[in-house]
Amino acid sequence: MAFTSKNLSVIGYANGFTLWHYTTTDAAATVDTQGYFNNASNVLRKGDFLFVHADTAGTPAYGVMVVTSNASGVVNAGDMVSFKSADTD
Repeated sequence: MAFTSKNLSVIGYANGFTLWHYTTTDAAATVDTQGYFNNASNVLRKGDFLFVHADTAGTPAYGVMVVTSNASGVVNAGDMVSFKSADTD
């Protein structure tokens, strides 16, 4: 698949920093590929954080990514840092 703008939403904004949420059926490895977010280059800025729900139609993965660069319409986000939690009950 590809980036879907309707799946990107703002959680909060302060002092030039935006916290985003993005959900997709794409795998996390696809989402963190350079250029995946190019269609959102007009709103994403270097340093913005994205909470990501990836692979929602398969084995879901949850985590956070940071926009590492956005130059000339090419957006790159770092590898997703996964949120994993133990459920011992």
